[in-house]
This record gives sequence, structure tokens and C-alpha cells, in this order.
Amino acid sequence: SSEAGVNQGLILAGGVDQPVGEFHSSMQLLETGIFDRAGFKRLHVAGHPEGNRDIDPDGSDKNVMDALRWKQKFSETTDAKIAMATQFCFEAQPVIEWANALKAAGVDIPIHIGIAGPAKLQTLIKFAIACGVGPSLRVLQKRAMDVTKLVLPYEPNEILEELAAHKAANPDFNIEQVHFFPLGGIKTNAEWAIKNGGDAATPVNQA
Repeated sequence: SSEAGVNQGLILAGGVDQPVGEFHSSMQLLETGIFDRAGFKRLHVAGHPEGNRDIDPDGSDKNVMDALRWKQKFSETTDAKIAMATQFCFEAQPVIEWANALKAAGVDIPIHIGIAGPAKLQTLIKFAIACGVGPSLRVLQKRAMDVTKLVLPYEPNEILEELAAHKAANPDFNIEQVHFFPLGGIKTNAEWAIKNGGDAATPVNQA
């Protein structure tokens, strides 16, 4: 990392049925200590506000929560700052309930909430299904039923406004940043973020 100037990493296990190589989880990779030795200053791990069927096929959150408790302990022993970058979703209330449940379980890794950037509705539905987005997919399905909105691009104003209002009323709410998935294009996402105050009001990432 010193040669390339890279000091942050997003550590994901992926969603393949059979592991490729020696590692089958992101935790195994973290356990090697390679990121500490390489001087990484920030590491991002995965978060799943609506669960993950690859990790918990039965629809529970047992394995996901076990992994997050492990990552919480890891965050307390590494010099790198740890944050949780999440899957994108479309409803604020499930995110709020999930973040509060994590905190109640002793997991206080800062959350970088995944938000789908502006895009055509058909594009978002395609990506949401492919990525295993959970019940909040109904927001897009409901929108698709409204012919007056069908041809208009989706914009994440509603979910972000609700999360921002909750954060303002609850300063200890554990969402620290917004992590955009620019599914409609990076330029489109950047222009939307600037227009809506994301450049000054809230730290954002695009990936």
C-alpha cells in the first residue's frame, strides 16, 4: 500500500457459492494482520440492514450478527478505524431499527449507509433484485405501479431526508456518512449530491 498510496480498504467476502482460494470470509483476511502491517488507516466491512440470504439462508440474522460482533472486537484491537459500509436500501425506518438493534447488541462500529443514487427505475429494480435488496424493494415496486412516476428517474431524497431528521433528533444515532452506489452514473450522482447539499452538509462516498 505504501507504493500505491492506498491506506483504506473495503473488505468483502463476496457472494460466491464456493470460495476461491484459501479464504472463505472477510474475517479470515482481517485476522492475517496484513492490513495493520501495511499501515492501512481505515477499513470498511459489510453491513446488511435487510439481512443477507447468502450468509443466513434461513432469513434470520444469526450469522450476520455473529460476524458483526467479531468485527466489533476486531475494531477494538486494530489501529485502523473501522466503518461499516452497507447494502443500499430504499426505506428509512428499517435502517433506523437495524442501526438501533446493532447498538443495543453492543455493535457501535460507525455506519456508512448505502444509498442508491439517481437512476432510471428499471435500472434500480434490476440492480436491487441482483444484489438481494430486501423488503424496501417495495418502494420501487410501488413507484413502478404509478404511471405518473414510471418514466421519472428515482432520486433518494425521501430516505435521506428521513434519516437526516432522525439523526438531528438523535445525535448519537450511529450513521456517520452516506455511501452512494452511483447506479445511474457517477456524474449524475455527483451532480445530484452537489445540488442537494451533499458536498457541504454530509460527508459522502461514491463507489
